[in-house]
Amino acid sequence: WVANLTYVASWTGFVYVAFVIDVFSRMIVGWRVSNRLRSDLALDALEQALHARPDSDGLVHHSDRGGQYLSIRYTERLAQSGIESSVGSVGDSYDNALAETIIGLFKTEVIHPRGPWRNLEHVEFETLKWVDWFNNRRLLQPIGDIPPVEFEQVHYEQQEVQAMVAGLN
Repeated sequence: WVANLTYVASWTGFVYVAFVIDVFSRMIVGWRVSNRLRSDLALDALEQALHARPDSDGLVHHSDRGGQYLSIRYTERLAQSGIESSVGSVGDSYDNALAETIIGLFKTEVIHPRGPWRNLEHVEFETLKWVDWFNNRRLLQPIGDIPPVEFEQVHYEQQEVQAMVAGLN
């Protein structure tokens, strides 16, 4: 997984949006919106991802060096879940490029064209709609011009077929 957050200007002040993305399929597995930039924002997105993907064996979680991702509560939660923590080096904009790309798409496809933003609820509702569209209908070139959910379905169907052929099922 990779994780990052961004901010959105609204009439009532900044709104912050955190994402957790599964690198394999580009699926957004966790996200949260808040009007405060605290570790709870990132932690809530992580909790959503853990609920969506309870099997975290061998998982590596990568983020930038933001305080939210280096907080004791966040790193303890990763360790408690058996997830290996990885953080980027200072000043390196490439090591978390996938998360930055997803945020760039979010801003290009939602934030810039649909603003100005009234408040947190306005941003949250549009983010909900976009994440659903992104995961279930948006065609992504790096995974074969199919949506993330379809990419995962095809992968798991192939795993089942291979297991059946090998006599494991």
